[in-house]
Amino acid sequence: MYTHGHHESVLRSHRWRTAENSAAYLLPHLVPGMSVLDVGCGPGTVTVDLAARVAPGRVTAVEISGDALQYARAEAHSRGRRNIDFAVADVHALDFPAGSFDVVHAHQVLQHVADPVRALREMRRVCRPGGVVAARDSDYAAFTWFPRVPAVDDWLALYQRAARANGGEPDAGRRLLSWARDAGFSDVTATASTWCFATPEDAGWWGGMWAERILSSDLATQLLTAGVATEDDLRRVSDGWREWAAAPDAWFAILHGEIVCRA
Repeated sequence: MYTHGHHESVLRSHRWRTAENSAAYLLPHLVPGMSVLDVGCGPGTVTVDLAARVAPGRVTAVEISGDALQYARAEAHSRGRRNIDFAVADVHALDFPAGSFDVVHAHQVLQHVADPVRALREMRRVCRPGGVVAARDSDYAAFTWFPRVPAVDDWLALYQRAARANGGEPDAGRRLLSWARDAGFSDVTATASTWCFATPEDAGWWGGMWAERILSSDLATQLLTAGVATEDDLRRVSDGWREWAAAPDAWFAILHGEIVCRA
């Protein structure tokens, strides 16, 4: 199960992502004419950016369901990007021949899957020999912020509990190198990068988005159904996010692990 779901508050966050702020580590490896597989493309903002980079090459965007894929289709259409194909696929068993792509990319995917090592093996299988398999995932335990607001601490504990109950690993960033080694890669470059929300505008956007998500997204439903939080608990967390965002010195940093693997 995908912990976040596709509530508008979630999509609003994901649509903020671009190739520049979410895949900068991969961009030096892209050249026009390449074929790219974008695994777990989400609403497609990064996908469309990648397609612009490799044109006249093509990007194949995949999601686990047709409903999830519709958002990327709409993004590509709205931006007039025509060198993108769309397919429903499971990263554990990709329905593509071996060696189909020059680059296989996954952003914020491996933290949600049941078997990230198997997923990386599949990503390697469909990548041509000498091609690039790239992944970037956040590491929730490494998130840090100021000022400290107890309700935001509670948010982190609740999110980690829900993600693990769904079979994911929210602290995936630090494990990417290990998973890549276990998947059989010997040529791996591991790096890290951050998102940082440190202006009043950015803090207001980030905190306001989470204040809504903790009440209205699939995460809220899962926490309530599992009995690990009450509606009062979630309202308190939501208020905590707004308290943090209103602080004049609010600062939030998100660490990501990254890997570039040669197939």
